[in-house]
Amino acid sequence: MAREIGIGDQVAITARVRRRITEDRVSVSITGYDFPHSIIDHTKVNRGQQIELRGEVTRIAEDTVTSRP
Repeated sequence: MAREIGIGDQVAITARVRRRITEDRVSVSITGYDFPHSIIDHTKVNRGQQIELRGEVTRIAEDTVTSRP
């Protein structure tokens, strides 16, 4: 049975690596968003690879959830 998301809950989304920007930063594409995001990467992922982004919920609006790593 599913439960509602609350402040402090751990959440995760899947992103796909678009390209490497610098030695420690990659551009990722997140399904449902219309623009790329840049994240720090210490694992040396490759283009096209899927990665999991995890964080803690810090804010909930009517139709969006905001989290921090």
